[in-house]
Amino acid sequence: MKRLSWISVLTMVMVLGGAAIAAAAEGDVAKGGHVGFVMAASLLAAGLGVGVAASGCGVGMGHAARGCLEGTARNPEMAGKLTVTMFIGLALIESLTIYALVVALIALYANPLLPKLMSIFGLS
Repeated sequence: MKRLSWISVLTMVMVLGGAAIAAAAEGDVAKGGHVGFVMAASLLAAGLGVGVAASGCGVGMGHAARGCLEGTARNPEMAGKLTVTMFIGLALIESLTIYALVVALIALYANPLLPKLMSIFGLS
């Protein structure tokens, strides 16, 4: 069952990504068709990057909470110290997702490669 769900998710990503790239690149080159392709690829990379970062951080947060609860169950007197340490760890884990979001926003709105790509395709 796990294999089937991974295959369906990958198929959905490929279909939606291909559709976005095809829709963005259907314009004429003089009208920025290749630039649309670059923007569609940036959109796909940003979405996948934030999704992977968020899912990885979610798994890490789950493991941290589980460890804190197991430690509290073994030694209830340490619950306060364990909770404080867990919250510090959760904040650091969450910062990784925020970094991925910042990189994705840079790729979408302040794409540093766009002027160079426009000059390569002769659109400047």
